[in-house]
Amino acid sequence: MPFRPVLLSLLLAWSAYAAAATVEVRVSAVGPKGKVNVAVCDRERFLKECAYSASVAAQPGTTTVTVPNVPPGTWAVLAYQDENDNGKLDRNLIGIPSENYGFSRDAVGRFGPPKFEAAAIEVGDEPTVASIKLH
Repeated sequence: MPFRPVLLSLLLAWSAYAAAATVEVRVSAVGPKGKVNVAVCDRERFLKECAYSASVAAQPGTTTVTVPNVPPGTWAVLAYQDENDNGKLDRNLIGIPSENYGFSRDAVGRFGPPKFEAAAIEVGDEPTVASIKLH
């Protein structure tokens, strides 16, 4: 029957969607300008093109960014305040970020960004909260 493959595909897509959760990212130490951008990354895409992202206008103090439809698994969350709203994390001449940023579990690296394991959080079927303080 030609409907079986279509039905199976729809059921698989629905089950994957149903198992996905929302990651609520509470970003603190936010200034009054620009946007707060958040990315949720797996190990393979950490610090590259992350699979899930969202952004909202910056609210001084704490800004909450909700990232929907994140599948269960181990993820790292990163956030930065795009003060000039140019869509990227600005850096100085030697490559150090000039806009405030942070990682889940307040992970920091010694000479550069932290390792994936230091920022990793577990996302299940229920909403997950991650807190990040910008530096």
